[in-house]
Amino acid sequence: MEHIREHRSLLADAERRLLIAIARRLPPWINSDHLTLVGLLSMPLAAVAFANIPAAPWSAAAFVLALAANWFGDSLDGTLARVRNQQRPRYGYYVDHVIDLVGTAALFAGVAVSGLMHPSIAIAVVAAYLLVAAESYLTTHLRILLAVGAIVVANKPWVDVAGQHARLFDVGGLVAIAGMIVAFGVSAIRNTRALYLAEPLPSMQLATTEDTGDAEEKAYKTNSLGKLGESTF
Repeated sequence: MEHIREHRSLLADAERRLLIAIARRLPPWINSDHLTLVGLLSMPLAAVAFANIPAAPWSAAAFVLALAANWFGDSLDGTLARVRNQQRPRYGYYVDHVIDLVGTAALFAGVAVSGLMHPSIAIAVVAAYLLVAAESYLTTHLRILLAVGAIVVANKPWVDVAGQHARLFDVGGLVAIAGMIVAFGVSAIRNTRALYLAEPLPSMQLATTEDTGDAEEKAYKTNSLGKLGESTF
């Protein structure tokens, strides 16, 4: 049984159909690498736009546009490769993860320096996101929530919660952290159970003394050769 990240969101089916429709209409000179580059460059732009919201509230609109560009590039590159039968599974999987990490770090660096969210909460959001990203895709939902939040925070950065005056994004960040931790726990338990049922613990078979000795001698020789090889470089 192979473990893969799940995409089970409410928007998954509609998003998949939309991406396929767009991919089929793109001109031939646009390829998946171009879209990957768009997805990569858009996140630092989004970070700069968000950091500028306190000084220029109109930057919230630029932030939303940058997130839309990121969705277009990051979500469409793999779809375009599949539609054109130009898949590169290992390359695509690795690059997707690298860009996801770089983009998330850049984005929340901008959020942290904006003053609209406490830096420690921004770091905790990134940590929680990286946990849940190993199990499932949340990027579309996260983009939508951030886009709506940016528009709201440009006009009302502070809210009253239980008689306390707090940053809107601090409250939203704490709620997001709790939600992502729960999502990670549920997904991890479900996947661990499925993998355990697919690969139960084999019954114990005691090896003979002779077999054990041969195995230990082989392991010793392998380890000795490995150390010898390491010492020559």
